[in-house]
Formats: sequence, C-alpha cells, structure tokens
Amino acid sequence: MKKILPFHLIIGIVLILVSCQTKKENATRSTTNTNQNIEAKIDSILPRLTLEEKVDLCHAQSKFSTKGVARLGIPEIWMSDGPHGVRAEISWDSWDYAGWTNDSITAFPALTCLAATFNPDLAGDYGFNLGEEARYRKKDVLLGPGVNIYRTPFNGRNFEYLGEDPFLASTLVVPYIKGVQKNGVAACVKHFALNNQEHWRDVVNVEVSDRALHEIYLPAFKAAVQKGNSWAIMGAYNKFRGQYTTHHKLLTNKILKSEWGFDGVVISDWSSTHSTLEAANNGLDIEMGTGTDGLGTTTENHYQHYYLANPFLEKLKSGEISEAVLNDKVRRVLRLRFRTNMKANRPLGSLNTPEHHEVARKVATEGIVLLKNDDNFFPIEDKAGLTIAVIGENATRSMTAGGGSSELKPQFEISPLEGIKARFKNAKVLHTMGYETGVSEYDVVHPPTLNQDSLKTEAIKLAKSADVVLFVGGLNKSHLQDSEGDDRQQYGLPFGQEALINDISNVNENLGFILLTGNAVAMPWLDRVKGLMESWYLGSMAGHAIADVVSGDVNPSGKLPFSFPKALEDNGAHAFGETSYPGVDMTQHYKEDILVGYRWHDTKNIAPLYAFGFGLSYTAFELENIASDKENYTKNAHIKIKCDVSNTGNLAGAEVVQVYVGKKDSKVDRALKELKGFTKVTLDKGEQKSVTIEVPVEALAFYNEEKSDWEIETGDYQIYVGNASNNISETLKITVK
Repeated sequence: MKKILPFHLIIGIVLILVSCQTKKENATRSTTNTNQNIEAKIDSILPRLTLEEKVDLCHAQSKFSTKGVARLGIPEIWMSDGPHGVRAEISWDSWDYAGWTNDSITAFPALTCLAATFNPDLAGDYGFNLGEEARYRKKDVLLGPGVNIYRTPFNGRNFEYLGEDPFLASTLVVPYIKGVQKNGVAACVKHFALNNQEHWRDVVNVEVSDRALHEIYLPAFKAAVQKGNSWAIMGAYNKFRGQYTTHHKLLTNKILKSEWGFDGVVISDWSSTHSTLEAANNGLDIEMGTGTDGLGTTTENHYQHYYLANPFLEKLKSGEISEAVLNDKVRRVLRLRFRTNMKANRPLGSLNTPEHHEVARKVATEGIVLLKNDDNFFPIEDKAGLTIAVIGENATRSMTAGGGSSELKPQFEISPLEGIKARFKNAKVLHTMGYETGVSEYDVVHPPTLNQDSLKTEAIKLAKSADVVLFVGGLNKSHLQDSEGDDRQQYGLPFGQEALINDISNVNENLGFILLTGNAVAMPWLDRVKGLMESWYLGSMAGHAIADVVSGDVNPSGKLPFSFPKALEDNGAHAFGETSYPGVDMTQHYKEDILVGYRWHDTKNIAPLYAFGFGLSYTAFELENIASDKENYTKNAHIKIKCDVSNTGNLAGAEVVQVYVGKKDSKVDRALKELKGFTKVTLDKGEQKSVTIEVPVEALAFYNEEKSDWEIETGDYQIYVGNASNNISETLKITVK
C-alpha cells in the first residue's frame, strides 16, 4: 500500500517549488533587464563619441591602461597580471617596476596547484579572493586565468595553467572566473589559442587537426565563455594555419564571437598584434603592448602608432574599413566598463586579509600531491631529540619572484624552511643549500657565485648527522626553467641535483624529497628517496602549507593534473621528433593529435612514471558498489554513476573519484578513455559515503571533421571508475540508443 503525504506537507512542497521557480525567474529577469539597460546606455553613448575618441578606446595609452573619454565621464581601463596574484605596479612606458610601497599582495598558489586540488568550490574561493585584491588595487581587468593545455613538460609556462585535461581545466576555470568577476573585475582568459610552448612563441605556426582543436585545446575557453561568462579573452602570440591567433578569422570571428556568442572584449597579448586590417576585421578589440616608449626619447613606438590607433583611423576615414567594425569594438569596450568601473554598487575589495591567506593556504595544502611514501616516511613526527636536515636552495629561494609576467611582490612569503622550523618546534631543524643556481634575469641566468663543491660537501656532512633528511629541490622561476619567454632544455633536474641526491642517500637512507616544480621531471633517483611530494609553487603561505602536510596536520589529497612520463620520448608531443616539438622552420605539427597526456599513455600502452589523477594519502580508501543508474540512454540523457567510498584507514582524508569514458568500436580513432566526471569526497576514518557523478550523454560526442560539428555515436561505451587514470576500480558498459 502506497503512503500518502499529509495535505499540509504537499502544500508546503508545492510552495517551496513555486518559490524556487519564482526566484529563478526573477534572477533571469533581473539579468535580462540589466543587460538591456547596459545596451541602452551604450546606444546613447555611441552617437556622442567622435571617430577619434572611438579609436582611442581600442588601444593602450600606457603599459597597462587604455584611454577613457574625460568629457563624457568614461573612465580609463586599468589591467594587471596575473593568474595567481596582482602584479606589482609597472611604470607607464616601460617594464620597470614603478617602485610603489603599497602594492604588496597575497601570492596565491600557481594554477597547477589549483588544478591538483580537483576542487571546483575551492577554485571559486581562489577566484573571489584574488578578485578582491585586484579590486582593492583598482584594477578593472585581471589578466588570467590561463587555460592552455599542458602538451609538453618543456613549456616554460605550464605552471600558470590548469593541466593536460580539457575537462578538468573547463571544470575549474568556470568558478574561478565567476569568483573574480563578483568583485566587478573582469577575468581575461588566456592565451587564445594553441599557445602551448614559449620557445618561438611569437613566430611558430601551429598545424593541428580540427578534432584536436575542438576536443583538446578549445573546451576550456568555450566553458569560460559559455558557462563562466568571462568578460575578456586574451589573444596568443603564435600562428595557427599561417595566421596570427590574436586576430584570427576562424578562431576569433567564427568560433569565439559567432559560434560561442562571446560578447566581451578580445585583448591582444602584449605585442601580439601584427596588422591593422586583420586586427580590425578579425575580432581584436583592444591592442596592448605594441610600443613601449610613448612619452620618452622617441615617438617611433608611440601609442598613436599602434595598428588600432592612427593607421586604423586613416583606414576608417578612407572607407577601407567600415565604421560598423569600429562600433562593434566600442560597444564591447563600453560593455566591459559597465560591467566593471562604470557599474553601480561595485565592491571595494580588500588586500592581504586573514581570509586571503587562509584560502591561499587551503589551496596549497589541497594541491600538494604525495607521490611516494615508502615505510610511511611521511608524516614526520615532531619530537625532542629528532634532527631534521633540510637541504636545497629551494628551501629558502623565493618562488614568487621570476617566472615572467606572473612575478609577484607579496607582503610576505613563507619559505619551506621557515614553515618547517615554525611547525617542528621540538625537533632540531638545520639547513644547508647543497647547490646554488645563480641569479636569473628575464633572458639570462648568471653563473653561481658560491663554490659548488663546498656546498655539496657541507650537505653530505649535514645529512650524515641527521635523523631525517628533507631535500627541497626541483626547478625554479628562472629563465629556461618554469618561466615565460622560453622553454626548458632538459627533462632531468638541473644544477647537479641528481648527483647530490644520490650522494646524500649513500650516507642517509632516511631521505624525503619535497619537489617544487610546475612541470614533470625525470626521476632516475626515485629509488633513492623514501618519500616524494610534488609541492608546486605555493605563494605566500608556501612554507606553512608544506609543513602542514609534512607534519600530518593536513592529510594530502592532491592529484596530478598532468602525467609524468618516465622518459621525455614517452610524451606524445616528443614522440615524433622535432617536427612535433619545437617545430621545423618555425612550423610544428601536433602529430599526437587528440592523444595528449594520459590519452597517449593509455592508448599507446606506454606506462607513465606517475599517472594523471594519481595522488597518495596518509589513509586508505576503497571504491565499492560502482554502478550506473541504467544500461541504456538516449542522447539527451544524463548517465548517473553511483559509488560507495570508504575510508578504511586511521585518519580523516579526502579521495577524488574519477569517471572516464571510452568507446572501443568507434568509427573514428579515440583515446582509450577520457575524463568526463569527478568528485572530491572527504571522509572521517571508518566513514563511508555514497556519491553520484553525472555525465551528460552529449559529453561523449566527438568532433566530426566531415560535418564540422559534434556527433554522438550510438552503441556501447565503457565507463571506467577509479582514483587515477591508470588505477581503475570498475569498468561498466552502457549503451546509447
């Protein structure tokens, strides 16, 4: 016999549903009215602007600002790098720092760390807190986040991006953007598109299939536009099929603005504009950085000589370019202002608050990935009589300095050594450098000033006398490492670190490695260390976050957002030689096509050193009772994967359940499996939770090059559920009718 709810409960439920629907309709109506009001205001402004004033709105007036229209009360637009903190103030006409004393900020962890959290809610907190700092610094556009796909471990800027998987990057970029823009600051998603290396970045021509373009390299940008409602997009330096991407007919006009319906502004990367006609007709709205000496010793690079300045004005006056083209740009830059510095009730922002520091620390601790933990090397107990030798230059070196445009000037930066000393008050913590890298400038690294043999001798001596050795090494933000402007030149660790690790392990086998990088590295020394943590570049709270995990105050839950190949040639981009990376005669062909990262390893059966999605914990988890809600689905349905997650260990912790999908009998070549869903679940010891991950059937589509459109194949699909791309607990079969 069916139970019937009491009448008053039925009425209550109906009222709740009606209320929710009313709120949704009111929110939609409010957004629509706001947009209509903005467009009406723009309509009233456009006729009042002179041709010259309109053109002035489309190019820089300084390194990081564009003109306003003073007589109409239209303010300037002020921009700032970068994706993980608001950059120190730059001079008007040069790249020199302005020398302000009030522009110190909170440095948040680099985006590789954010990606490793697999936590969309935390990505929203990250964006919001960063946006508050940008707003306080009176910035209208924040030049980030970066969503270029990790294709090669040599790319100097990988640390600024969200990993190798388009679904992961798409999932995390949306809350980041929304968080930033809640502060009335535009997120400027970069670099559109195919800017996947720094070497030859301003001249290299990328050749890639339409499938790889749409399935791998564009999804995060598409999500940023259609789900994140990003107000700005930054062009890239490189070419695609012979045309510069900053003003690209296919990418910018057809895909971004027409197919995706992007209504924001396209901003050039600094000096990435190359033609007045192409910039005008192919969708560039604001040109930045083409010249640098607007008020100095020469007028050669004055802002009025930009491609979208006087040359643009002349072609408008001659009729070679229609004024309708200009009006579309002006409409977009005015729309940007109404969303930012001309918006009523815009928040005021805040700087260096305890909340900002706490979010930075939270992202850092959730992003640290435990890769190896033999004999339970980690966590390390703080106890009297214990001597910890901390060895390595990275234990004290600033990781917010350097790296190119993302360099930061934090109010403080807790080094790994400081954090470990502050946490381990009972133990004796000693430090020596072990090696030195030398001082780096943007395009040159000066040789070390200290005697390397002496540093090595001192490190071995200290290691002999210690109970525990923590080697803090990896890469840094110098030129030819994790830095803008060029790529790495070796897959192994630089500066003699590999030999030093081997020598230390010979005198003390109780050795752990805290690895600071934004890229994968070769690990011929892996069997010499008991414990290994990938700690990324963690910003202001780096040392505290590292100490949180080393001590066990925080149980690590980070997962790798990109694969670590055993050897460089095991990476898909490098498997085809120079024609694929870095290119031949300034042209490169993405010969691995859609098989980027773990897709390459899985499909070609090449075992990685560490797989995408991998990360250990101080506790243990089991995934059980994995099932789909049904076996057959229509094309407009959602696949629901249910799973019980149990914490079978002795500590509270978090696990990331990952859902991959593959199709073995596809009519086109496919990867063995692709990430299509994930969820992070936190459990007390002994606790079990049931989770459900939804995958829309439309997410199983491939890009059909013959139709230039997406296509969902009918037939059988394999659903892989696990906690890493190479650690699958259950494989299910479902059918799309």
